[in-house]
Amino acid sequence: MKYLTLHTDSKMPALGLGTWQAAKGEVGQAVSKALSIGYRHIDCAHVYGNETEIGEALTSTRVPRQELWVTSKLWNNSQRPQDVRAALVNSLKRLCLDYLDLYLIHWPVQISHMVMSPQSATDLIPWTTEHALETWGALEECVKEGLVRHIGTSNFSTKKIQILLDNGTIRPAVSQVEMHPYLQQNRMRKFCADNGIIVTGFAPLGSKHRPAHQIKEGEPSLLDHPDIIAIAEKYETTLATILLGWAMTRNTSVIPKSTNPMRLQQNLAAADIVLDEKDMTVIKGLDAGYRFLDGSHWMMEGSSYTSKNLWDGE
Repeated sequence: MKYLTLHTDSKMPALGLGTWQAAKGEVGQAVSKALSIGYRHIDCAHVYGNETEIGEALTSTRVPRQELWVTSKLWNNSQRPQDVRAALVNSLKRLCLDYLDLYLIHWPVQISHMVMSPQSATDLIPWTTEHALETWGALEECVKEGLVRHIGTSNFSTKKIQILLDNGTIRPAVSQVEMHPYLQQNRMRKFCADNGIIVTGFAPLGSKHRPAHQIKEGEPSLLDHPDIIAIAEKYETTLATILLGWAMTRNTSVIPKSTNPMRLQQNLAAADIVLDEKDMTVIKGLDAGYRFLDGSHWMMEGSSYTSKNLWDGE
C-alpha cells in the first residue's frame, strides 16, 4: 500500500474505501471484507446514513486501531460552532471510535440546524468568511481535545482554503475534491503542494451511480474513453485500476466506493500500478474541467449559492 505523508508526519493510505451510497445491510460486509484484504483507509460521513453499520465492522476487525485511517465529515446543518463538537462525538459513537484520524467540513454550504436536506432556499444560510472561521475554530478545539487528529475540507476552492490558512491556528491536512481525468484539479494540487496539504479525490470513476437528479443528459463517461481503454489493455488490467492508478501516480489519495468483493480486490490492486510518463501525458490531455457533482442541488430558486460563488471559478 502506498502512503502519503501529512504535515504532521502522520501517514495516510493513498487508497481508501468510499462509503457514499453503500446500502445498509451491505456496507458493513464491504468494510469487513476490505479490511481483511488490506484496506486501511475508510472514508465516511454522517449524511451517508451508514456510520453505525461501519462502526460494527470496525469493532469486529482484528486490524489494530493504530493501523486504521478513518475519516468522517461535518454535515452542513452542524456547522455552527456550538454544534460542531456534538456532531463529531455522535459520529464517534456511531463508528465505535475514541477518535477520528480526519474530520472534514463536508461542503462550504450551511443549512438550518434541524434540516438534513434543504427543501427550499429558506433552509439555506449564506456562507460567509466569519462563519467559516467560527466553524474552523470549533474544529481546532476538537483537535486540542483529542477527538480528531487532523481536520480538513471537502468541496472547498483554493480561495476558501486560503482563508483558513490565513486565519486559523491549525493547517488543513487534507482537501477532498472531485478528481478524475476530466477534472484534474491541477490548480488545487499545486496550491496544496505549496501549503503542505494532501489532496484526496472522490468520484474517481465518474460517479456513474449517483442520484438520478444529479446526472446530466449526454454527459461524458470515463469508462468509455478510447484512451483509457487502450492504456488498460496495455497494462492488462481494468479501466478502474488505470483511473485509480493515475490518481496515485500523481501522489494524490483516492477513495473509490464499492460493496462488490471482486471490485474491492481489483481496486486494491491499483495501489501497485504506476503509469509511465507517456500514459500520464495522454491522460493529461483529457482534462475538460467537467464536474459530475457540480453542487447544483444547492442552487435552487432563491438560493444564495451559485456556481460562481461555490467553486470560485475553479
